[in-house]
Amino acid sequence: MTQRVRVQNFTISRDGIGAGEDQTFEHPFGHVDPGELMAWAFGTAHFPGRSDGAGSRGLEDYFTRDFAQGIGAEIMGRHKFGPQRGPWPEDDDWTGWWGEEPPFHTPVFVLTHHPKPSLAVGETTFDFLDATPAEALAQAKAAADGNDVRIGGGVSTVRQFLEADLVDEMHVAIAPLEYGAGLKLWERPEELEDRFHLERITAPSGVEHCFFWRR
Repeated sequence: MTQRVRVQNFTISRDGIGAGEDQTFEHPFGHVDPGELMAWAFGTAHFPGRSDGAGSRGLEDYFTRDFAQGIGAEIMGRHKFGPQRGPWPEDDDWTGWWGEEPPFHTPVFVLTHHPKPSLAVGETTFDFLDATPAEALAQAKAAADGNDVRIGGGVSTVRQFLEADLVDEMHVAIAPLEYGAGLKLWERPEELEDRFHLERITAPSGVEHCFFWRR
């Protein structure tokens, strides 16, 4: 089975913004409210960690239910792990924004110019790499045990892997919102049609789901 490199459920605004400015411990998405941006996913029955038996069903619930299917490792940028900049403090006991049991349950490779020892949190191990996208992907594929590798974000990390032509499939959800400023994935999805097929579906939530696969 061929290992694929996938982007899943990555959500941006109509003007291409996937995260805001001025990220802090209290505001991981900066001035962007993730509850607003990702309301389509948070509201589904199978969003990770949901246990109240409520939530929507249908197409968007399928996307959240299928999130971990076939994934053996994830690659993320440092600022998806935490808001720290520069060298890690020596007494740093931060274990990420993901709580005591992160939703990944696989090896996660965190791209950073300041590597530090691996960190095990629940069933997830975070490895901190100073590596190019290709180098990080080689390590992630080896750790994925034949399964696919997810490029989890944030925006800058997804852009780096697209620019390195290392993404095989991508699902981007475009929320019917505009922020005007922030970290932008693209000006418009058609920019990628030189390398990818593109299909677009608008869900009852008003979110447009864009699916890309290699030509």
